[in-house]
Amino acid sequence: MTGKDQLTGERIVLAHGGGGELTRRLIQERFLPSLSNPLLEPLTDSAVLSVSGRIAFTTDAFVVQPLEFPGGDIGRLAVCGTVNDLAVAGAVPKALSLAIVIEEGLELALLDRVIRSIAATAAEAGVVIATGDTKVIERRGDNGLTITTAGVGEVRECARLGAARLEPGDAVIVTGPIAEHGLAIMSVREGLGFDTQLTSDVAPLAGLIDAMFNSGVDIKFLRDPTRGGVAGVLADLAENSRLTVEVAEESIPIAPVARHTAELLGLDPLTVANEGKVVAVVAGEDSGRLLHACRAHPLGRHAAVIGQVIRRDPPLVELITPAGGRRIIQRPYGEELPRIC
Repeated sequence: MTGKDQLTGERIVLAHGGGGELTRRLIQERFLPSLSNPLLEPLTDSAVLSVSGRIAFTTDAFVVQPLEFPGGDIGRLAVCGTVNDLAVAGAVPKALSLAIVIEEGLELALLDRVIRSIAATAAEAGVVIATGDTKVIERRGDNGLTITTAGVGEVRECARLGAARLEPGDAVIVTGPIAEHGLAIMSVREGLGFDTQLTSDVAPLAGLIDAMFNSGVDIKFLRDPTRGGVAGVLADLAENSRLTVEVAEESIPIAPVARHTAELLGLDPLTVANEGKVVAVVAGEDSGRLLHACRAHPLGRHAAVIGQVIRRDPPLVELITPAGGRRIIQRPYGEELPRIC
């Protein structure tokens, strides 16, 4: 097979990762048309950024299956995951690195869709892909594609975030319906045999969080409830603040289809991953202003106060049911839905 036939064929072959002509053409013809920008175009080993003040830096790897799912794909997920980790640190995301490990046999058309999705999501989030790397490996299973992203952002001067700042009377807010990402992926997993109307909530949250800070409210804590879900975030809050968090079950926003799907699968929606939501804590008297700011943004239209911080020993998270009962919320022991981010 000629080099031209290999590159223009339907699938990746090992020679694409050999560092020669096919590698050069893979980058020039597949990646750069969608991702090119002044930082990336030199194709040097490092990008040089101009930054000032405090810097947030994060990294993450993504191995989601399937690679494309209702509402998104691994490319959108990779950009959003890193952008959101920067945003909840109080930073304005600036630039990402992108490392892609491709298994031989991956359809080139699928790779093209993922790269276009990366480019579109980066533009939506206001970041650039500043540097990257590509590897091609032998086929090892059904993974096909693994993406690792790292990102940098400039931390706002007003950002003072941490569970140690929590006080009794603080309000706990979630910016929209929960559990949609994990349940959407589970709905299309091989062998499940049912359909739902669920789509992943995967979205870059920098714009929403910018609106939250621009409200002038003193935000004490931010976290995106990914693996471990809202339950994991609340458990961390109680543990790190040494205060109890009371949550009203009726106040937690969740779409009926998500609730029914979770019941069908025997899952607690509070433990299911989200990729487009934020948990925030502010003083109780500031909750109305923050809700107004959230609801004015497309990603925060259904924001709600779901609970409050109180002083009670031992510190834990309690869910108050509609009937007035109480149960303890704990972080999940493991990952109930594997390989979803």
